[in-house]
Amino acid sequence: MAFRKNKNTIEEMDHFVDEEIREVIIEKKSGFNTIEVVIIMIISILFGGLLGSVLTYTKGLISNERVPGELEELVSTYHTIQDNYYGKLDKKELLDSAIKGMVDYLDDPYSVYMDEDTSESFNETVNGEYTGIGAQVTQRDGKSVVHSVFDNSPASKAGLKKDDIILEVAGKSVEGKSLSEITTILKGEKEGTKVKVKIERDGVTMNVTLSRGVVELPSVTQKVIEKNHKKVGVLTVDVFAANTYKQFKKELLDLEKKKMDSLIIDVRGNPGGHLTQVTKILSLFLNKKKILYNIENKGKVEPVYASSKESRKYDIIVLTNKSSASASEILAAAIKESYGGKTVGVTTYGKGTVQKAFALESGASIKYTTEKWLTPKGNSIDKKGVPADLVVELDDQYFTNPSDETDTQLQAALDLITK
Repeated sequence: MAFRKNKNTIEEMDHFVDEEIREVIIEKKSGFNTIEVVIIMIISILFGGLLGSVLTYTKGLISNERVPGELEELVSTYHTIQDNYYGKLDKKELLDSAIKGMVDYLDDPYSVYMDEDTSESFNETVNGEYTGIGAQVTQRDGKSVVHSVFDNSPASKAGLKKDDIILEVAGKSVEGKSLSEITTILKGEKEGTKVKVKIERDGVTMNVTLSRGVVELPSVTQKVIEKNHKKVGVLTVDVFAANTYKQFKKELLDLEKKKMDSLIIDVRGNPGGHLTQVTKILSLFLNKKKILYNIENKGKVEPVYASSKESRKYDIIVLTNKSSASASEILAAAIKESYGGKTVGVTTYGKGTVQKAFALESGASIKYTTEKWLTPKGNSIDKKGVPADLVVELDDQYFTNPSDETDTQLQAALDLITK
């Protein structure tokens, strides 16, 4: 993603796509394992002062269950430190550290504890929406400038336009403020709140009042490129958010209405996302007899098949790079092994595990690895990646002058799919 976008551009919510996600996320299960019980216990101490013998989860999933002896030791340690340590303590930070310590013990780079701010950022990315004004802001020549405006967003409805220069936000000058400070004020905290922005457009100063709302983040874009008298549809997928399938199907059907002859799916820089989304997307191309991927858990391997009656026949190429990870690799491997398509670019990141996200009552959350995934043919790509069928490096010219014409990987894919 960053490789395609202006590195000086930061979203109004400046974490639009976190390139360190590298996740395949699955939904929460209906029960709790031992570590989850421990975490709930700690959070219960924080919010309810619960001391020991009985833990009742508010949704009724755990009740009347005695706390194991090792948890009593944990609680005792917490109170001993809290009551007797000579220095000042922040109770919340003390508990956060305990939770983080348990997750760190797993010694898994993809099992992590996320504080409230990080959790909010992560959730907005994988949910595909956030509360704000719906504009990208960048700084250029010392000025804060609107880089782009999302369709149907509060910014769009209020008439904010690309290249508007932002002078003031909420009655205060933005001069000397960092981009992060400006975007935080613009975003605000609640849907329906208003913010007044003074802008300069074509030398004219004006005030624009925006009402913050829920903004759907675009994760899929499309275009048609004609080459050798053929129409090639190009779908770029930036992340597999909770609404990516809906966007992908809409853009795919639009490309088919435009009579495309073949398709290129660009997942370069795509760090992953929801397993359900990539499963649904692959099911647009493969019938129920085709394996999309395999799930391995404690030595048992189970195939996952396509979930719809739909299928396609046209040629497909997937563009990949070393930052294509997780769900992107599931898509690339399935198109290669089950659909018969090709991959162009370079070997992908190499993440062959699946994580579960678990939200804590405090607003923090944890992600922890639950399973491995294998390609349709049963191959593990973990720490190896999905190799490209046609290896093509990006030319340095692309980074100084990014365009379709200087994108050597895209051009190689176009040559291959139209010959």
